[in-house]
Amino acid sequence: MTDELPDLRASDADRDRVAGILRDALAEGRLAMEEFEERLTATYEARTVGALRPLVADLPHTFDGGVPDTRTAGTGPAAWRERIGGEPSSRGAFAFWSGFSRKGRWTAPRTFTAGVFQAGGEIDLRDAHFEADEVTVRCFALMGGIDVVVPPGVEVQVTGWGFMGGFDNGDGEPGDPGAPRVKITGFAMMGGVGVRRKLSKLEKQRIRLERERRAESALPGDARGYEVPERRRKELD
Repeated sequence: MTDELPDLRASDADRDRVAGILRDALAEGRLAMEEFEERLTATYEARTVGALRPLVADLPHTFDGGVPDTRTAGTGPAAWRERIGGEPSSRGAFAFWSGFSRKGRWTAPRTFTAGVFQAGGEIDLRDAHFEADEVTVRCFALMGGIDVVVPPGVEVQVTGWGFMGGFDNGDGEPGDPGAPRVKITGFAMMGGVGVRRKLSKLEKQRIRLERERRAESALPGDARGYEVPERRRKELD
């Protein structure tokens, strides 16, 4: 390894490989969420290979810029396989005159049953793991509502029905290869079950930082500096 290597410009593939290593470390419990977010932010702000290497130096499968890496960047069949399997965190939820929420890092079971009566509920699968490659979410809403949030790449099938209420039909978006399938079924009376597809907070952050980086790199050299990403942050917030 030469002395000049740390000063090599980092590529998008380099940043994505480091991001994949950080996601693995988070899933394995090697990094706390706060530290993961700090390192991920630094990853997508990094301009050189030398700036990337310390971010994963204390983690397994350390990064060596410029060398092909078979690990995923958090997307694709291999990345989805890492999110399938494990012991369920919860198998159901019910709310009466109140509400419930399942979100963040949790493992959705093969069948999750949710019920609300004059109440609301949220089932957020954006950062979830899945017990199997197909999970069923059974929703029963009586004078209340349940929101199901799924990440891009997951196939969604909606078969629930309602009386003086209803279910969203979903967007019909096909699933990524290797991604799990989420089947949403049940019954709604004077209530509803909504289905939304949204990016996770960390993915939104990654996209925002990538836009800032590309905007700054497109400017003349003497126009680059701290004020540019700061201005872009205000535009993107």
